[in-house]
Amino acid sequence: MIPSWMVIGAVTFLVAVGSFFITPRDAKWFAQLSRPRWLVFEPFIPLIWTVIFICGAASAHLVWLHNPGGVITWLLMGLYLLVEIITVAYIPLMLRFRSLKTGEIIGISGFMSAVLLAICILPISGLATLLLIPYLLWSPIGTYTTEELRQMNPEDA
Repeated sequence: MIPSWMVIGAVTFLVAVGSFFITPRDAKWFAQLSRPRWLVFEPFIPLIWTVIFICGAASAHLVWLHNPGGVITWLLMGLYLLVEIITVAYIPLMLRFRSLKTGEIIGISGFMSAVLLAICILPISGLATLLLIPYLLWSPIGTYTTEELRQMNPEDA
């Protein structure tokens, strides 16, 4: 039998990598947007999200270990998957619609889903909940950044 941490890690990896296959090839629109001067961390965003996804997978693994294969556990795994799918949908959908508003809606949706997930897993594992803190901290920063981009690029909102 394949260890649960490997399955969770593989699913996390496949969803993240899978988003590249649905991302529009022409990202010139996004690259040409005006950016706030304080957005100096943009080159580090892929690394930041990689760490966040690793923390999320570790959190899911801890929840799985609490009650492997239980109905509630499977539902929680579905919620973890939903949070990741919403998160990786940000770039493909924003580029597809050339709409920063779309990105902002996705950012808010991901954050709200992650808050719900954190509330659901808190009684199961405090550590699993703590591992979601990077997402819960970073997601609003990304959403705020998207809002700032909307303000600076009203024609692309």
